[in-house]
Amino acid sequence: MRSGRAGPPAQKRRNITMAVIAGRHIQSRPNQAPGNGGYAEQLANGLGWFSIGLGVVEVLAPRKIAQLIGVSDQADRRTLVRFYGVREIAAGVGILSRQSPVGGMWGRVAGDLVDLATLGAIMGSKNANRTRTGVAAAAVLGVAALDLYCSQKLTQAQLGDGRIRMTKSIIVDRSPEEVYAFWKKIETFPRFVDHLESVHRIGEKDSHWKVAAPGGMRVEWDAEVKMDDPNALIAWESKPGADIGNAGTVRFERATGGRGTVIKVDFEYTAPAGKTGAGFAKLFGMEPGQMVETALRRMKQILETGDIVRSEASIHRGLHPAVPPAGRRSISLASVSANAAALPQPKPTTMEEKNI
Repeated sequence: MRSGRAGPPAQKRRNITMAVIAGRHIQSRPNQAPGNGGYAEQLANGLGWFSIGLGVVEVLAPRKIAQLIGVSDQADRRTLVRFYGVREIAAGVGILSRQSPVGGMWGRVAGDLVDLATLGAIMGSKNANRTRTGVAAAAVLGVAALDLYCSQKLTQAQLGDGRIRMTKSIIVDRSPEEVYAFWKKIETFPRFVDHLESVHRIGEKDSHWKVAAPGGMRVEWDAEVKMDDPNALIAWESKPGADIGNAGTVRFERATGGRGTVIKVDFEYTAPAGKTGAGFAKLFGMEPGQMVETALRRMKQILETGDIVRSEASIHRGLHPAVPPAGRRSISLASVSANAAALPQPKPTTMEEKNI
């Protein structure tokens, strides 16, 4: 049982968390309908198995396939059919084995174009059975349309509203009350969050953030606390006009057996240039997901040991004790604890939920 005033029921808190992250009220939805990401993934799964099945037939029975598409039975034609069969198998395996089948599906679309070009060349040859080749081309065209439709829907579902979502968590050997008090000291975040230059409060719920970006640029935004349940949950969202729109929640849950606190951060942001921009930022260690993960590890060190530490041990030198990183101001856990009592305990706030 958490000490102090009890917060809202767990289910209600979870719903509010989802609403804050999405920026609107999330209602329960029926099963995915055609055209949505879930349906497209099911379709991709079916097309993946179809690709494998077709590829196996082309590899094992190239003569039959050649006859079906109106091609003369020649060794080089059978070899070409087998090659296309291997390609189909590889495409199917790629679709089924990846977490996201988008790349594999677009590979199938490219393969369909190659097949259509090949069939067009066959129809222009003297020895081709143009009727069979025409029927085969029509069949490939139909499958190509299905592949293209599925690829487009998967791409749309992946891009969504342009936001990238993530969840990070860590267990800290401190009570929820201590962790919550530490988190409320947002002005100290630049001391342990990479690339975060400054955080300034501009009101009871608002704050201004500055972050160093790749290429020597800087991004800034104003954030507003949407919900504050002492010792349990804090939810925030950036205000309109932010260089990088973001929103999320941090929850403080007592770990199993009462041993410490589970800090769980649900976070989403709009990356400049979408996922490509996020990948570019990751190369420089500036992707927000990396920053959150590193910050949580350092926060754990501060809360448990009173400082951020690093080891200078080397196989080429004697072992050295862990020391604070150079150029980074240390944060005393004692000072945080001493200031915790002085922090105003806000009244629980909730966010108005709007129907979609």
